[in-house]
Amino acid sequence: MMKRALWQGLLVGTAGVLAMTLGEKAEQRLTGRPDSHVPARTLERLGPWSSAKFAVVRLTTDQILENATGVGAPPQTWPRRELVIDLLHKSVYAFATGAVADALAARSGPGPGQRHAALRPGRHSDVGPLPRGR
Repeated sequence: MMKRALWQGLLVGTAGVLAMTLGEKAEQRLTGRPDSHVPARTLERLGPWSSAKFAVVRLTTDQILENATGVGAPPQTWPRRELVIDLLHKSVYAFATGAVADALAARSGPGPGQRHAALRPGRHSDVGPLPRGR
């Protein structure tokens, strides 16, 4: 049963990523918008903080869905051991995801936003995003 759930989860996740990617690529073709490296760069800058925040989002999403569907129970009603184990697993998931995202982002060097920002370091209210088509 666990093996089946794993394969189904992988298949569903892959289908979602494929649908989103195909939709984005079609939109980029129509609009001429270049690839965005902003999410990866954001995670790269934030590192462990983003992973910790992602763990909280992951836990919150689980609890909202589990309690809304009546499948789960509020965490304060769980035995402490189960709560600790759940927190541990979700944290490992979040930090592993963050580590892979950081490694992938680091491989491709600075993106267009970072190169643009390097032209004039610091915060400036008169500097906006790159114009389209660059």
